[in-house]
Amino acid sequence: MKRMGMVIGLRPEHVAEYKRLHADVWPQVLERLRQSNITNYSIFLRQPENLMFSYWEYTGSDFEADNAAIAADPVTQDWWKICGPMQAPLPSRDAGEWWAGMEEVFHLD
Repeated sequence: MKRMGMVIGLRPEHVAEYKRLHADVWPQVLERLRQSNITNYSIFLRQPENLMFSYWEYTGSDFEADNAAIAADPVTQDWWKICGPMQAPLPSRDAGEWWAGMEEVFHLD
């Protein structure tokens, strides 16, 4: 199992709508995540900075393939078309990232 943390900004004018959408995520999006071995997924919002932190656990053996399956899913693509413009990626993110990856520096088991 691999723990993963990511961070991104949220545009202030979209906070309420983003929260509304994530209170009732489309079932097909959730199922695709499960099929791609993503579990224990949470998104936290820090206001007034409007920074979001996501955490999930990956239980599969080929993250690149599972991640590609998520990206290829048409329903997930439609979800991203709605949510993506609400987000504000960090300028410091790595090339090819939308949500910026984070280094795990501590874990209590």
